[in-house]
Amino acid sequence: MTTTTAKPKLAAAKVIEDATVQAKANIESIVQASQEQAKKHFEQTMAATKDQVEKTSAQVLKGYDEMTALAKENVDAVVQSGTIVAKGVEEIGKEVVAYSQASFDKSVATGKALLSAKSLREVVDLQNDYAKSCFDAFVAEANRLSEMSVKVANEAFAPLSARVNVAVDKLSKPIAA
Repeated sequence: MTTTTAKPKLAAAKVIEDATVQAKANIESIVQASQEQAKKHFEQTMAATKDQVEKTSAQVLKGYDEMTALAKENVDAVVQSGTIVAKGVEEIGKEVVAYSQASFDKSVATGKALLSAKSLREVVDLQNDYAKSCFDAFVAEANRLSEMSVKVANEAFAPLSARVNVAVDKLSKPIAA
């Protein structure tokens, strides 16, 4: 009886062994397929990440280049404005010197005339004429200097105002995606 029971045991062991081999093969193929799928997803994710990083870097560099150009143009505008102010101050300085020289010359001429006056009435008239002409000249010169100062200020502010408008325009735009 040992031969008849040994055969079914061997057959059952063979079935179990075959099922185990088949299960092991199935598990290995599932593990291998999962690894390949995971590797494929990882590579796709890495490629997409790399692409996104490159795009973002390009945008950042473009933004940096734009901001650098904007800053350079702003510095140029400040230099231009400073040059306008310097020229304006020079012109105003020339006007002040010319006015001072004319006032001094008028004072000297009036002083000579006062010294050669023949009467007190002539001295008073000369003094009155001198005071009136000095006041009129001062008012005219003050107006001229005021107009020159306003003109210089407006001209000097123009390049700065233009740069502020450009900066506000550029900085108010949303960043391109």
